[in-house]
Amino acid sequence: MALKVELKPHERIIIGSCVITNTDQRARLLIDGDRIPILREKDILTPETADTPAKLVYLAVQLMYLSPDPMAHHPTYFSLVRDILTTMPSAWPFIEGINNYTLNGDLYHALKEAKKLIGHEEQILESARKMQSPNEPDRKSA
Repeated sequence: MALKVELKPHERIIIGSCVITNTDQRARLLIDGDRIPILREKDILTPETADTPAKLVYLAVQLMYLSPDPMAHHPTYFSLVRDILTTMPSAWPFIEGINNYTLNGDLYHALKEAKKLIGHEEQILESARKMQSPNEPDRKSA
């Protein structure tokens, strides 16, 4: 079954090892293929935007997903996992999911689980910010 992808004007997408950039109009693509990595622009992290431990884990999984040799990125990934679990033990359920998907070769779902890890990290950071400044009014409710 073909994957249907709609691209906004000037949106980029990675298909396999190619970056495709849309023109100035919406486009609809039908992609046939088995186990070809596909990443929309909104799901792509770069080394510059991977500025937290969870985002670095996501980047490592992304590199595995896009690579013809995913195992080449395992040492980096497992090093990042050790670091994040040392500082954020509550990340374990997410890491366990990423590990299971990775070891089963399902890197697309590992990437989705890594995105959940980023959300978990953001919640922890937001809670820490609120604890540091309890007297400041909540800007979201204003």
